[in-house]
Amino acid sequence: MDNMNLIDTFASFKENKDIDRVTMMGVLEEVFRGMFEKQFGTSENFDFIINIDKGDFEIWRNRIVTADGEAEDPNLQVEVSEVHKIDPDYEVGEEFADEVKLEDFGRRSILSLRQNLSSKILQLERENVYERYKDKIGDIVTGEVYQVWKKEMLILDDEENEMILPRNEQIPSDFFRKGDTLRAVIERVDMKNNAPLIIISRTSSKFLERLFELEVPEIYDGLITIKKIVRVAGERAKVAVESYDDRIDPVGACVGMKGARIHGIVRELRNENIDVINYSENLKLYIQRALSPAKVKNIKILEEEKKAEVFLDPDEVSKAIGKGGLNIKLAGKLVGYEIDVFRDIDESELEDDVDIMEFNDEIDEWVLESFKKIGCDTAKSVLNISREELIKRTDLEEETVDSVINILKSEFEDHKE
Repeated sequence: MDNMNLIDTFASFKENKDIDRVTMMGVLEEVFRGMFEKQFGTSENFDFIINIDKGDFEIWRNRIVTADGEAEDPNLQVEVSEVHKIDPDYEVGEEFADEVKLEDFGRRSILSLRQNLSSKILQLERENVYERYKDKIGDIVTGEVYQVWKKEMLILDDEENEMILPRNEQIPSDFFRKGDTLRAVIERVDMKNNAPLIIISRTSSKFLERLFELEVPEIYDGLITIKKIVRVAGERAKVAVESYDDRIDPVGACVGMKGARIHGIVRELRNENIDVINYSENLKLYIQRALSPAKVKNIKILEEEKKAEVFLDPDEVSKAIGKGGLNIKLAGKLVGYEIDVFRDIDESELEDDVDIMEFNDEIDEWVLESFKKIGCDTAKSVLNISREELIKRTDLEEETVDSVINILKSEFEDHKE
């Protein structure tokens, strides 16, 4: 193996990975010094001249000239008679430098040198990838699906760097095959077994935020600010936006003409339902907007408990709660308050109805609270909803819901009798 092969090994890596000259020379010198320290015990008396552009390097060893028979360490000292064969002008006590040829160290040492160099290159490559991607956390990346497994997918970016998309970071309705192209956001970057582990996500709120920046120039330019995003990936998301310029309608700008801007985002997120609302410092107004599309009649804020009691017309309750309770759940996360909804009905309507809490002698209070949280604060409001919907909204066991329904029904049957 000659000098050229070593330089070519490193130059090829530099070309592909964009490593600077100083780092290249430092790694080469470190590998050589390691070999000399192992063989001679020290490398301090060696000088290295590395020319990356020409693809060559020189190694020079500095030794002190001694009288014949007085050289104790042949690595640090050289007898004057040996030096005079090269240059008769040297005298005892002077420093003599001679070039060391790599082939003089033997084939085994040269192979070990090359292995160490390859190992350093690999380590340098991994560190370089880790540092680059650590600075990109929160940015969108595009990659090609290389391998699909049960719990995760392996994605390759344009530079063939590996990224992992775990199953829990995929939108439930995502379906990709090998060779497909996808977009995601860099969630985190770790070092595992001295190798960079790049985790990407399509369920992160940051992914939705970056998509808005791509589709809405006013957000990218800072004219519109995204105050907060909450989402259940693939199902529903709520985005609170604000503009400091009164001439700009933040919601209209995000949605676009005939929904042109938001449609692209919805398609990317597998038809996720996205509600864009105007942020407000007025908490009641903010809650009202967060519960869209329901129309709120009144709101009572319980500041110490971080709760909000919202009153609506009976036919608006289901809209506020949403499918599976998703709308009210996301609205609560968006405003930072636990939201309870109540039907706002006239006293005359209550004459033939019963407050659900009056059944606390037959039904556990925590079960009754589960029904109140979905807007069912009276017996009839519970019975007016189908059994399947009650199970889904309250997240109670089927037997528990059936028991409640039977108790409430028996109340009205007793009244008829």
